[in-house]
Amino acid sequence: MLTDIMYVTIYVTDQDRALTFYTEGLGLHKRVDHRAPEGRFLTVGTPGSPVEIVLWQHAASAGQPVREGMGVAPGPVFLESDDLRKDFELLRERGVGFDQPEPVEYPFGIRIEAVDPDGNRISLRQRTRAGTGA
Repeated sequence: MLTDIMYVTIYVTDQDRALTFYTEGLGLHKRVDHRAPEGRFLTVGTPGSPVEIVLWQHAASAGQPVREGMGVAPGPVFLESDDLRKDFELLRERGVGFDQPEPVEYPFGIRIEAVDPDGNRISLRQRTRAGTGA
């Protein structure tokens, strides 16, 4: 029986640049950095979560949405925030780029997509809390 999600992979063209974006920009923590003949296994994650994001060296455009501009295109990873508007301001100050000028409300909470140096979209979400409307 499958029991959990271990890894999610994001394809990047420069692992060092991606590591800087995901740690210094988004504030994730480096978990594994193992260099082997078949490639560098590099992961990041949020504190307390067992799920890790693999930053895998790959050609440009691998794993990105095929039809950019066709409505809302979520990223391959959704990161949850307990105060997305506050986190958005902090991330913007750190130089993180976004697909929109501000987070937007939608039926399930608040959302915005961060964009990494390779153009990968990282979905940032805050769920609606019962009785608060946001």
